[in-house]
Amino acid sequence: MAEIIVAQNAGFCFGVARATKAVETEMKTHPAGERVFTLGRLIHNEIYNRRLAAGGVTVISADEVEALAAEATPEAPVKVFVRAHGMTKETEAILTVCAAQNPAFSFVDCTCSFVKKIHRICAEHNESNEKARQETGKDDRFLAVLGSPDHPEVVGFLSRFAGKKYVFGSSAEAERLIEDGTVPSDGSVTPVLVAQTTQNITEWEKTKKIYNLNFSRPYIYDTICSITDSRQTEAAELARKCDHVVVIGGRDSSNSAKLYSICRSICADTVWVERAEELPNKSLPYQRIGIVAGASTPHDIIEEVTNKMSETMNENFAELLEDSLKTLNTGDTVTGIITSISAGEIQLDLGAKVTGVIKQEQITDDPSAKLSEMFKIGDEVEAFVIRVSDRDGFAELSKKRVDSDKNWQGIVAAYEAGENLEGKVISVNKGGVEAIVRDNRVFIPAAHTGIPRDGDLSTLVGQTVTLRILEIGEKKRAKGSIRLVLRDQKRAQEKAFWEEIEEGKIYTGTVKSMTSYGAFVDLGGVDGMVHCSELSWKRIKSPAEVLSIGDEITVFVKSYDAEKKRISLGYKTEATNPWYIFTHQYAVGDTASVKIVNLMPFGAFAEIVDGVDGLIHISQIADHKIGKPADVLEIGQVVDAKIIDIDNENQKVSLSIRALIEEAKATEEAMPVDAEEIVEIIEEE
Repeated sequence: MAEIIVAQNAGFCFGVARATKAVETEMKTHPAGERVFTLGRLIHNEIYNRRLAAGGVTVISADEVEALAAEATPEAPVKVFVRAHGMTKETEAILTVCAAQNPAFSFVDCTCSFVKKIHRICAEHNESNEKARQETGKDDRFLAVLGSPDHPEVVGFLSRFAGKKYVFGSSAEAERLIEDGTVPSDGSVTPVLVAQTTQNITEWEKTKKIYNLNFSRPYIYDTICSITDSRQTEAAELARKCDHVVVIGGRDSSNSAKLYSICRSICADTVWVERAEELPNKSLPYQRIGIVAGASTPHDIIEEVTNKMSETMNENFAELLEDSLKTLNTGDTVTGIITSISAGEIQLDLGAKVTGVIKQEQITDDPSAKLSEMFKIGDEVEAFVIRVSDRDGFAELSKKRVDSDKNWQGIVAAYEAGENLEGKVISVNKGGVEAIVRDNRVFIPAAHTGIPRDGDLSTLVGQTVTLRILEIGEKKRAKGSIRLVLRDQKRAQEKAFWEEIEEGKIYTGTVKSMTSYGAFVDLGGVDGMVHCSELSWKRIKSPAEVLSIGDEITVFVKSYDAEKKRISLGYKTEATNPWYIFTHQYAVGDTASVKIVNLMPFGAFAEIVDGVDGLIHISQIADHKIGKPADVLEIGQVVDAKIIDIDNENQKVSLSIRALIEEAKATEEAMPVDAEEIVEIIEEE
């Protein structure tokens, strides 16, 4: 009796399953009068597509979208589903505009998350090319693709890159294109290398090696779907231990073709069928038969093929499958009813030979939590099987693992939608940091932490950060980026800033850097420059005479150029103008305490207030003739002087010491004798 082994990863992949579920749900629940369409055939399986057609789902092309949208009415709405392969940039724009213009028309984007990732890669590098063209007049990178140029997935992401593009079907062809000069390898442009998600992993590894040998720093992205990788690896292992392999899949399915090629290269006795009817109706002389299926193969077709083979070998596959489901295995997710609650664990009835046990540490990370308050007997709990002991009659379970799995789906959904998540950084690892995001670990490469190169990553530990998922891998592995969130926040901040800026507007900013000609001030994500002439009312040689880096100062916008992103700032104001301060503090006839700052042959200059000097002419220094000012005064000396003239137009001040001396003498001479005696008496007392 032959053994039949069905690959665990046989059938719909995540992306296809999501797309088919969305359409099938719409078929069952759509409102009366609604017409349902798919943009191209939903999956590469003719049997399944015929079922959709029988259910009223119609296949359309991108050229038909606008006319269809124009026909949609509230009584006969139209809904279009975009298949997992994705769509072109142009088609996405048409769908978006049509949906915005007519509420009776809508579309559902079921593009696989792995395909969306390639869309983002192509768009980001296309943006870099556009920047390079503006700066140098030419592209600085090109797109290289391992895949089929006519495959809808490839056509979709090629549309998001406007530069040079090269598509090849094998590593050998990739090498030939480089050797004959079709693909430039002189270092003038840098390659961006990606692969169609369903490509052969072996060919991909060879292609990566070729590009690493021929280019110094290529951008290489592992874009083959992790499920495709697992499916191909499992198919190869199955082919090695079986003497006959059946590959089930549509004839136009790329991933089914790859599975057939892999199995055929290992097990010569490999066949490719689309349905059970294509199998022979006779007993097959094999000891072990392997069954694998492409990502577009419905489960019921796999079951039909397996059952037919089992019947041919006098086995009933359905009964074998039912028996296997009754066995509790490590790695299973099970649901049980709580039968007992203690301080440190709960016990579940799993409907199996063993009792399920979940210890507190597998329920919550809070050691103070009370299980009796969290659960009650009779509650239904879903848990992951860690270990099964038939001898002891117990199965060790984990609720945290299931919660983590559910939260993982939330992470995947956020990745697909490009949404931000919050997480807590828990440790620094080689090359980056790790954060806990919805009970799952997410690795954040150093370049995506937002910390400058050679900066201290440990400053992030313990912080709650906002991040975006960059990549989803196998075994619930994910990479995230804080930097992208910060970049978007900065862009939003800059956009808001430029929308609100106006001349004369006042900002409080921080001095960021200084040059010989001025200081740059951070106004909140946007920098402005204060020229030296705007920093002080008196002449300065360097901004460091007035400011220090890190100073918080109040500035105002003198002028700006939004297109060139330049802002000229003012710092000095009329209120800080030394002449303004002087004229509001002194008038002609006032006496001021002044400091001698310079001596000239014709007189002395004295500082009245900071930034305003007055001239004491040589004739106004003493009440008698002197040879030169230095005979009476010295620099730094503080003396009293009378303001005898203020020239506002030329901002000049005339001072006199002599006037005060003469006033004092006149007062003394005018004082009567008896008054002098009174003064003497007062002074003696």
